[in-house]
Amino acid sequence: MVAVEIPSLVLKSSTAQRRMPVIGMGSAPDFTCKSDTREAIIEAIKQGYRHFDTAAAYGSEQALGEAIKEAIEVGLVSREELFVTSKLWCTDNHPHLVASALRKSLRTLQLEYLDLYLIHWPICAKSGKFSFPIDAEELMPLNLKGVWGAMEECQRLGLAKAIGVSNFSIKKLENLLSFATIPPAVNQVEMNLAWQQKNLRDFCKANDIIITAFSPLRKGASRGPNEATDNDVVKDIADAHGKSSAQVCLRWLYEQGVTFVPKSYNKERMNQNLQIFDWSLIKEDYEKISQIKQQRLISGPTKPQLKDLYD
Repeated sequence: MVAVEIPSLVLKSSTAQRRMPVIGMGSAPDFTCKSDTREAIIEAIKQGYRHFDTAAAYGSEQALGEAIKEAIEVGLVSREELFVTSKLWCTDNHPHLVASALRKSLRTLQLEYLDLYLIHWPICAKSGKFSFPIDAEELMPLNLKGVWGAMEECQRLGLAKAIGVSNFSIKKLENLLSFATIPPAVNQVEMNLAWQQKNLRDFCKANDIIITAFSPLRKGASRGPNEATDNDVVKDIADAHGKSSAQVCLRWLYEQGVTFVPKSYNKERMNQNLQIFDWSLIKEDYEKISQIKQQRLISGPTKPQLKDLYD
């Protein structure tokens, strides 16, 4: 199998204008077996994947680190060719804990630096024990200015080549941009054909913030039919192009100028997800896509849900 060449985007506020491959491999938390994860990541590297998305909260940093170490040792890839993202969990969303949380992720991943470090949610919880969902009673006011200052220091120290956020609304980004010395390079949010995020996309584009779409195939907390991949409109478009529904979903994201991190450990699907760069959607496809019913899937990490999380 020939490895696919994946296009990349420059992260404007990164150290030395780091490039981020547009498609990455997600590793959201549903691991049953660490060895499955490790083998899947090595297979992904063989296929051409270079961008890997994890988080302290996912429990996948160790397996990803082991896979990367093995892939480098056997000469499949060099560290410089890889792009690794991890995320700061809400219990470490305190100015004095940011650097130690990042260093802990680096130790678990067996890496010297991250390519991108994100604030996972615009929420702060009491430090200490990890729990998901977070009990609303554990929440505290978030000192975003202090936390972001600590994130900036991590970039200056070279622990991360770029810094960013995740699950931030326009209002929360505006607040962050009002005091940031290093603006966020990325905002990772839920985005797919059934949650297209047009206003947020426009805002991020105007402010040189790259969006990374999680749940790009609307998998994850699935409730009922998948409004992206199982949608009749999407199936019709897929049939017309001789592609799968998943490929249509990912091609649409690519054409919006965003990056995306589908998660599949199936060898064939991993490969199919890369076969999106040599064809295009047409005007009629866009007209159909604009009629897909919009609904957010991921409501947040707290119990009960927060009313103003997404403003």
